[in-house]
Parts: sequence; C-alpha cells; structure tokens
Amino acid sequence: LPHSFWKGKVMDLSSINPILLLASLMVSATPILLAAIGEVVVERSGVLNLGVEGLMITGAVIGFAVAVNTSSPGIGFICAALAAALLSLSFAVLTQIFLSNQVATGLGLTLVGLGLSALIGKPYEGMKSPSLDKLDLPLLSDLPVLGPLLFSHDAMVYISVIIVIAVAYTLKRTRAGLILRAVGENHHAAHALGYKVIRIRILAIMFGGACSGLGGAYLSLVRVPQWTEGMTAGAGWIALAIVVFGSWRPWRVLIGAYLFGGVTVLQLNLQAAGAAIPVEYLSMSPYLITIAVLVFISAKGNQGAPESLGRAFHASS
Repeated sequence: LPHSFWKGKVMDLSSINPILLLASLMVSATPILLAAIGEVVVERSGVLNLGVEGLMITGAVIGFAVAVNTSSPGIGFICAALAAALLSLSFAVLTQIFLSNQVATGLGLTLVGLGLSALIGKPYEGMKSPSLDKLDLPLLSDLPVLGPLLFSHDAMVYISVIIVIAVAYTLKRTRAGLILRAVGENHHAAHALGYKVIRIRILAIMFGGACSGLGGAYLSLVRVPQWTEGMTAGAGWIALAIVVFGSWRPWRVLIGAYLFGGVTVLQLNLQAAGAAIPVEYLSMSPYLITIAVLVFISAKGNQGAPESLGRAFHASS
C-alpha cells in the first residue's frame, strides 16, 4: 500500500478492554456454537448435512418475525427451532428415505433457506426486534473480573453451553449416545443388531436443524436485533468447519467456536482502535484463519470422522 495510506494511522490499543473483549467473544461465538453442536450430532449419526447455512438463516427470519409480532424473543427462539427442524426434515426424508445425494441435497437446502428467508423477511427489513435481557446473577455478577466475564450474559449463552454439556454426556455416557455413534460408525452392523438406522438419523437431523435454528435466531434477536437479508454471512459454513476442527467432539467444538468468536471480536476491536490495516483484510481474517486450520487438519488426515459419514444406508443390503 502507498505511504499516504499509512500516514496518520495511529492504533490506540488502550481503548480495547480485555475483559469486555473476552465477554464479547462468548456472545459472538454462541450462534456458531449452537449450529456446530447440532451438526456434531448429525454427523456422528453418519449424515453429512451441508444445509446448516440455510437452516440458520431460516431460524433467523422466523425467530425475528415471531418476536416482532409477539413482542417475545423467547417465543421467537422456540418457533425458530421448530421451523428449522421442520425444514431439516425435508432433507432427512430426501436423503434417508429417497436416498438422494447428501452433498447435493444439503447445498439445495441452503439455497432454499436463503430464498425463503428473503421472501419472508422482506416486510421486516429495517425493523427492530425485542431482545433478550442479560441475566444479572445476584452476587456473581458483581465479582470484579469473573462477574462481567461469565455471569452477565443473556440466557442463550448459558443454554448453548448446557447443550454442549448434554450432548457430550449423552454421546459418551448413555445408551442412546452409544447407539447413535454405532449408527455413524457402521450402519450395517447397527441394523443387524436391530437398531432403526433411518429413524435414528432422522431424529439426529431434526435435532441438528433445531440447534441451527436457535443459532440463526440468536443472530437476529441478540447479536444484531434486526433483520437483514443474508445476515448469517457464512456462519453456517464456519460451523461446519468447526465440527471438523473439533474432530467431532463436543468440547473441542466449544473451544473452536470460542476461538473463532475471539478472532471475530478482536478484528472488530482492532478496527475501532484504528489499526493501520485495511478493514477488508481485518474482516476476512476469521475466514482465512478457519481455512488455514482446515488445511492443517486435512494434512494430518481424518481425525475421528465417523466411518459411515455421508454414506447412504440401504436396509436391504
């Protein structure tokens, strides 16, 4: 870049509050974490759903529309989860019953979601929605550092962590989790043992869809409480990447989502601090880092991918 661009550019790092930075990353990571943990369940069942972006944007527009009309963000979140789960059911029927290609159907689901959201959201452009209030927990919220860092967030931040804990426990410690993993590793062996492979996968797909819907609603109701067409801006694809980054393990996915959230918040703070770097470069940095991590992981080979991932199941075989 020419010297004239850099001249006069002074970065004031003192304006960045590290505590607020860390607190903000939890908010920034929550929609991606919700979508990613749902996709972990889907992929551990042996299904590859590339329609996460479409499910998230559907959840975003439905959640926003319902919240505006009912003045209740809670009802908005519930309806967003139901709408995305129903949309994911169409993917489940096509891939598990009619045995359509999972990759192509997932991409089609994203296109349907983007088009549907643009149609539904047209009347709501420019509107503001009611948002979730922060939960100020007695005594805990007043702690010097931990208070604003951990105990002054909205309910969905904590719900996302609870879902991660529940998924991790279910997959590792329960019979249902063992069956789900068995279906994902070897669907023919699971079928031979009498497990309903298709039914299990359909339920897993719908759970993943509901989580993606919650993630999308969080974008339109909390992070940016308004509707903007295409507001997910690739968050669904990042969620898919984080599943691979986390080696299909819930706790690693949590860490990956928070790392991405941290990079996103950091680049926004650097912009506000007057970093002598073009805004476009800062904005693309989270995606570049994600690509770099995926390339690194791919070079090491499959790290924990379910054996039956993406493979169609034929009950007669």
